[in-house]
Amino acid sequence: EPSVDMNPILLKPESDHRSQVVVRGRPVASADWRAYREMQGALFGIVAESLERLRRTVELVLIEGAGSPAEINLRDHDFTNMRVARLAGARVLLVGDVDRGGVFAALVGTLALLDPADRARVGGLIVNKLRGEGSILAPGLDELVARTGVPVLGVVPWLEERLVAAEDALDLDALAGGADDAPADAIEIAVVRLPRLANFDDFEPLAAEPGVRLRFVTTVAALRAADLVVLPGSKSTMADLAWLHATGLAAAVVGVAAAGRPVLGVCGGFQMLGEALRDPERVESEREAAAGLGLLPVTTTFAREKTTARVRAHATRSGPFARAAGSEIAAYEIHAGRSALTRPAPHPFTVVERGGTSASDPDGAVSPRGNVVGTYLHGLFANGLLRRSLLGFLTERRGRPADPRWGAPGADRYERLADIVGRALDMPAIAKLAGLPFPRA
Repeated sequence: EPSVDMNPILLKPESDHRSQVVVRGRPVASADWRAYREMQGALFGIVAESLERLRRTVELVLIEGAGSPAEINLRDHDFTNMRVARLAGARVLLVGDVDRGGVFAALVGTLALLDPADRARVGGLIVNKLRGEGSILAPGLDELVARTGVPVLGVVPWLEERLVAAEDALDLDALAGGADDAPADAIEIAVVRLPRLANFDDFEPLAAEPGVRLRFVTTVAALRAADLVVLPGSKSTMADLAWLHATGLAAAVVGVAAAGRPVLGVCGGFQMLGEALRDPERVESEREAAAGLGLLPVTTTFAREKTTARVRAHATRSGPFARAAGSEIAAYEIHAGRSALTRPAPHPFTVVERGGTSASDPDGAVSPRGNVVGTYLHGLFANGLLRRSLLGFLTERRGRPADPRWGAPGADRYERLADIVGRALDMPAIAKLAGLPFPRA
């Protein structure tokens, strides 16, 4: 089961110079680089505690580094790479992407810049993202081993198929990369690309469905042909709401809804669809209040205590998910606001379990015409029935039949990735570095 100990410290950028510091799933501070450096002693203690808890409960802990382990200007303050490896007494695999060019210089240079003790921890080199025939690398790999004394434990091929979830905004274009290949009559889904967009992997399962063209958009013109407009989650709802107004997208979304076309808001997007947002404690911004788009009868009040929970929920008969009514879904919540109805309205989901505790809580709201829907639930579209329900709702509006392939369970992409990577790497050697036996056929 996922645990907050797997990612004990998270930095969420709030601006070019400040980040929210999240400790074991809870925001504790908003800090610039100087303030963050002052916190690092305490934060590293938390990392050590989380590592120890994990080591008591699982057989193998993998430590994922961030950036380069040889940023010599940050060495005294960086605890995402070699410092954690030293704490764990772990051997290290150094990975370089060949598709960018300069992989041999990057690997040799990184090893040269590491302290001798850290360099001794590196037990193997891996070349990643090779396009084409592997034999072309052979002379370079031989010289790499000769120069460093570290074995090359594999060459991982470039994968055209996307097998892992997008991690940050740099992956958005790749996430929607199949849009241009969709047929001319594809269902058009426009996700507004907010400046502080969060949880964009919510939409990957939709983008992967046949006959669907999903794009992340920033212009009014891009909404005109959309069968569905989505306001996604945000790291700073008040700031992104102001951006919507400044760009004209707020008025455009209101126009889409007024024309009877579907609009979906998820988490921060749901809050924006309401009548008002209040921030008396200045959690989100220096503004005490802001007007929402007025498409749902909801007001939101921000508070410092954040809701973070895994939930189970049932779809209701209201809105675009009605075809999945009664089905149980797994999802999660992560939001700082509390939303309340200003007048009675149907809701798209009922939460029946939150954080392992039974519940019976309405989630979200649906407009009187049924075309505007808001929800706090993330991870909805990992559920095939919900994808089929939503896409069926959209095609029905076009007078077309639903595609029977929608919502079908796909092969486990992580199992497929593991199979590809496992064949590319010297797994017995890697298992030996980790002190584990490697089963042989």
